[in-house]
Amino acid sequence: MTSPQLLRLATAGSVDDGKSTLVGRLLFDSKAILADQLDAVERVSRERGFAGADLALLTDGLRAEREQGITIDVAYRYFATARRSFVLADCPGHVQYTRNTVTGASTADVVVLLVDARKGVVEQTRRHLAVASLLRVPHVVVAVNKIDLVDFSAERYAAVSDDVARVARELGVAQVHTVPVSALEGDNVVDASTRTPWYPGPTLLGLLEELPPAAGDQGPGRFPVQLVIRPQGSAGPEFRDYRGYAGQVAAGTLAVGEDVVVLPAGTRTTVVGIDTADGPLDRARAGQSVTLRLGDDVDVARGDLVASAADAPEVTQDVVGTLAWLSDRPLRAGTRLLLKHTTRVVQAVVRDVVGRLDLDAAHLVPADELTLNDIGRVTLRLASPIAAEEYLVSRTTGSFLLIDPHDGATLAAGMVGDALSAAREPGDRPVQYSI
Repeated sequence: MTSPQLLRLATAGSVDDGKSTLVGRLLFDSKAILADQLDAVERVSRERGFAGADLALLTDGLRAEREQGITIDVAYRYFATARRSFVLADCPGHVQYTRNTVTGASTADVVVLLVDARKGVVEQTRRHLAVASLLRVPHVVVAVNKIDLVDFSAERYAAVSDDVARVARELGVAQVHTVPVSALEGDNVVDASTRTPWYPGPTLLGLLEELPPAAGDQGPGRFPVQLVIRPQGSAGPEFRDYRGYAGQVAAGTLAVGEDVVVLPAGTRTTVVGIDTADGPLDRARAGQSVTLRLGDDVDVARGDLVASAADAPEVTQDVVGTLAWLSDRPLRAGTRLLLKHTTRVVQAVVRDVVGRLDLDAAHLVPADELTLNDIGRVTLRLASPIAAEEYLVSRTTGSFLLIDPHDGATLAAGMVGDALSAAREPGDRPVQYSI
């Protein structure tokens, strides 16, 4: 019997759009919570004066969140149906916590973006659509929530859906699905609503069960080295000369007998063995954690990249990148930082802040600095080279972090290349179900 296919999803939206309530409704109606969890939620709900269970408490686990009634951290939840397993990240809605949304969406197959049917598209809607576009999240689902508060109006739903589709096109989102829901009442979340006969599409859960997960990075093999393994001391004689390079295959595949190149040095060699805790493999695929053995005694260290020799990336010390700036401190030309690319950390300096994304105009405007939650384009000069690829080619080898060299705080999530002007596939269009 095969396991249900895994889908990673993240929820996003503006404050009070009902994200946590929607997640709670998904968990409750899909029978994915335990009796003692529900008892605890009902008890806290009564203490707060609610007549019934406040399902938002199923995800708002932090004391500060419960006191304020908002989500301020990424809350991860796991649930499953007969058709699929889910890892869900409930992201905060307040503008000052957009950095958490970047974290939650960075590994997601699907972003579920909530829009209040009464308010329609707001600034945070644009910001979260921009983040989904920049991070190349494969699927975006817009839940038009609180449809009960507009009397289940087909006209209001159509107007909000049209606005969402327009903004999505402007920001380069490949495909967006819209669903009218009431997280509080449960309409079209897990079960189809009789109060929206004008909506012919699937429920939110039905749609999530149908969407294909991300295929992962394809193409030539890429293997960032995380650890050099050389057994010491009590290791048996069979391991006396063992040298392996542990890590996770970031893209493509690597096979025994394949010619590879170690970057940034450019040394060529051959894979002679692939070891795992469960035994040797002939071929390792993206996502698998393995130990490579190479045919030559070459100089390999943590941070090096083992790549297929047939199509190896170029190394560079100059990077044009698109940033989601996550720090309270502004970023200006001349700022010195650390850049983390796969397992490699190098010193970097900002040569130029090219511009920032104007969310209203949906294009880049000149700027001499980036401030908290800005999305912009910069050029960086590195102290030593990295084997970087365009983010459009690989979400793994095309991404990086900028780190404060003094306290180790993460300052920005970056994408190699000009992601702000990169076009999506020409055939992709927003998906709306005819009313």
